[in-house]
Amino acid sequence: MSDEIDIERFARHIVLREIGGPGQQALGRAHAVLIGAGGLGAPAALYLAAAGIGRLTLIDPDTVSLDNLQRQILFRTADVGAPKAETGAKALAALNPGTAVTAVTAALDENNAQALIEGADLVLDGCDNFETRFAVNAACRALGIPLISGAVGRWDGQVALFNASPDAPCYRCWVPEVPPDAETCARVGIVGALTGVIGSLMALEAIKHICEAGEALDGRIFLLDALGLDSRTVKLAKDPACPVCGG
Repeated sequence: MSDEIDIERFARHIVLREIGGPGQQALGRAHAVLIGAGGLGAPAALYLAAAGIGRLTLIDPDTVSLDNLQRQILFRTADVGAPKAETGAKALAALNPGTAVTAVTAALDENNAQALIEGADLVLDGCDNFETRFAVNAACRALGIPLISGAVGRWDGQVALFNASPDAPCYRCWVPEVPPDAETCARVGIVGALTGVIGSLMALEAIKHICEAGEALDGRIFLLDALGLDSRTVKLAKDPACPVCGG
């Protein structure tokens, strides 16, 4: 992408000391891949496009359903039945035509993960199953791509940055195996606004990482209890027994 900046569109970024012209140019050159265009991917994608990121790739195999609309703010009622990735790409292009959006209507797995994310500067994972999360993490680790991971359930959410350096922990240091009591939002529920909070934090961490602003969640996990409006940040050490990055 060009280093030319739309001064009027990004004026509020440019006056920030931590972003300024150089940071906005860095955003314009960056390519982020979003795994999932759902509750987390939707707000993350909207804020990254609004921030002026140069390229976005949306990967999602699903179509829009009516029960998505309680939280997946990329979509409208008329979109029910349409592919999420393609529909989301159109909404992002309408928000900021300067962001090049690629829609991939496919399921990411361990066989295609590296091919789908190769060349990205950053991956944001907002998917809803551990198998995909493990495949994304392994591919990011193999390719040396930083990974921002978000997750939600009921009233709780979390955001973390993994793989930011060779010595940084990866997602499997945090979750080595699929938890035996793993729950799904379809079964236990999710408050819609929480996905907006966590998805927006994912976008915020992406912007900070790209612009080298502030202190990113490198090797740390932000945990939010939305019902009690309480939060904490946990430091995560690299696990020498990790099945992906240990040894």
